[in-house]
Amino acid sequence: MRHDVAGVTIELTTGDITEQSDVEVVVNAANAELLPGGGVAGAIHRAAGPALADECADHAPISPGQCVLTAGHALPNRHVLHCLGPVYGIDEPADRLLADCYRNALLLADDHGLVSVAFPAISTGAFGYPLREAAEIALGTVVDTVPQLRSLTTVRLVLFDETALQAHQHALARVTSSG
Repeated sequence: MRHDVAGVTIELTTGDITEQSDVEVVVNAANAELLPGGGVAGAIHRAAGPALADECADHAPISPGQCVLTAGHALPNRHVLHCLGPVYGIDEPADRLLADCYRNALLLADDHGLVSVAFPAISTGAFGYPLREAAEIALGTVVDTVPQLRSLTTVRLVLFDETALQAHQHALARVTSSG
């Protein structure tokens, strides 16, 4: 699914975040210490190689909602944006912190002149954020932020499965029809 908002194409797809060779930067759903772990963080670190963990050590720790930029190393992408999403029910206000992840990542990528970014569904795995609510926050934040962007032209959400894709498709339809 694709939708254009203020000159930016928002794409929704299923797939592997580490195989998005046509985007400049992928977003890591990171942990506070920016260490390899499970889920998206583990996959990105495995694909990028050990040099990513070495570079991340200089940026850790980060707080929920915060985002830092590193090189992509062995990934097919120039960069990785590491965002710490909120742990649902613990990090509050969870909705604002999750929105901060998406907003801060978009603005940081844009500040570096990047044109394309791919996100996973931040906080919806081990951090327990309910999928539909997270999709609404993610896409609402993306749609609200794109008018401020100067260089980014493509924002892709790479989702784990068909259930996540459908939740994000419904959220995108809601947030773009209410504007």
